[in-house]
Amino acid sequence: MSSDSGSPIGPISSSAPLSSKFEDDARAALVAEIKETADKLGLDQASRGDLKILSRALKELRYAFKIFTPYRNVSKVTVFGSARTSPDHPDFHASVDFGRKMAELGWMVVTGAGGGIMEGAHQGAGAAMSMGVNIMLPFEQEANPIINRDAKLVTFRYFFTRKLMFVKEVHAVVLFPGGFGTQDELFEVLTLIQTGKRDLMPIVCLESPGGTYWSSWVKFVRQELLARHLISPQDLSLLRLTDNVDVAVREITDFYRNYDSMRYIRDTLVLRLHKPVTDELLAKLNANFSDILTTGKIERTTTHLFEIEDEKTRDLPRLALHFNRRDAGRLREMVDVINQEG
Repeated sequence: MSSDSGSPIGPISSSAPLSSKFEDDARAALVAEIKETADKLGLDQASRGDLKILSRALKELRYAFKIFTPYRNVSKVTVFGSARTSPDHPDFHASVDFGRKMAELGWMVVTGAGGGIMEGAHQGAGAAMSMGVNIMLPFEQEANPIINRDAKLVTFRYFFTRKLMFVKEVHAVVLFPGGFGTQDELFEVLTLIQTGKRDLMPIVCLESPGGTYWSSWVKFVRQELLARHLISPQDLSLLRLTDNVDVAVREITDFYRNYDSMRYIRDTLVLRLHKPVTDELLAKLNANFSDILTTGKIERTTTHLFEIEDEKTRDLPRLALHFNRRDAGRLREMVDVINQEG
């Protein structure tokens, strides 16, 4: 999620060349800042071990960004799940079916590149529509045959750099039953969205028909987290549970039926949409979601100077609101209304 300072939201008054110069200057300033930080490490007399971590992490991320950059405008879904799921398990078959159906809709499938659910999702999507972010481990580290030796495979030494790519570069997350790693990823992505560190996106917990993994999980969440007021009821709006692949696919595609993306500019949240909202829908949003505003109303707005470098979203209609940055579940509920009635 981006947060910017600068001019208040208003009409575009700058040409494309000015936007390009603005971007070039901003990139140069950030590169200079990285170099300055590196120089300070020498002044700090940072230990060799700390320097190795920073150097390797920076190298990993630079290379990963390079690999993902050509596909930035392609919709992508991350699939999590156990590497130990056997090919004859119903969940494996469901992962193959899910990967195939998402690829048919033009979505690329990102996984941890291992076996089990990860291999099933890649098998369904096919090599051309698969991307992998592998991790170096003393076991279970060999990439699956669909993505192994593919140019779209990145291998990481650190989990924290790998996790960034799982969430930063995708537009949806689907989780099949899995072990500690799957649970870790689910709670992390929920935390990132709940706290506003990641833009809204669909999170779907999927398993084969008749499974009890996710129903048991959500029972625990309701009884131990929600009942103790450790989370809010609206937080459960951030994810969906299903045992139907078609429902999972529809949950993802429907999320982007009208909603496109979001961005902060100063203290204003801007929602970019594919179609403008009607007067009736705008009035309904203000009537039903005033509780998530710190001030003012939900209003239509135009493209800000900071947004014009993005050709994909430059001409989209927009809504602006002073979101309290706390009720992410309610914001998701508002996006659902925009998608359903927009």
